[in-house]
Amino acid sequence: MLKGERTILRPMRRDYLDRLLEFHNDVELQLLGGEDIPLPLTPEHLAQRFEHLHTGQSPQPSWFAIEVQGGKIIGHCMLRNIDEAARTAELRITIGDRDYLGRKYGRDVVRLLVKYAFRLRNLRKIWLAVPASNERARRCFTASGFTIEGIQRAHTWVDGRYDDRILMATFREPLEEPPAPPSPPTQEAQPHAQNVP
Repeated sequence: MLKGERTILRPMRRDYLDRLLEFHNDVELQLLGGEDIPLPLTPEHLAQRFEHLHTGQSPQPSWFAIEVQGGKIIGHCMLRNIDEAARTAELRITIGDRDYLGRKYGRDVVRLLVKYAFRLRNLRKIWLAVPASNERARRCFTASGFTIEGIQRAHTWVDGRYDDRILMATFREPLEEPPAPPSPPTQEAQPHAQNVP
């Protein structure tokens, strides 16, 4: 369990899956993510994903349910695509309960998950992808210390149109600035040849 200022991250369990199924089958919510085609998901398919995630990936991803005061599950988050050699991972988050959107719960979760990644999993870089049209998510990630690394133009199909995909990242330690390229050599003045009679 990880405890933030406003949220608690609990390891994903089977008894949370029914709540996650509600979030996944909310088409408008899925469109905010822009990564997957919003297809209906059955309880059986979600259970298969749960089993696959816990047995199929190495190193094992960190998948958490997001809980608020009173024990209510409002979403889920994850570190996945963990690269042990480069010490990087992808962050995914869904605030699925609409009553908690735009109220800074996402920021609390992102900061808590990044702290966990750096301090306990010894990762050095956390990255994510977000559709350009999801301004609320972009503000959340920026406020949580993420900066833009690149833009993939017209990369995702979201709600009937192509959208840019923005890649963002945060580092455990500040990156060193690359050395400045060397200045071009100056040409020293050469004496002019003189004609000697």
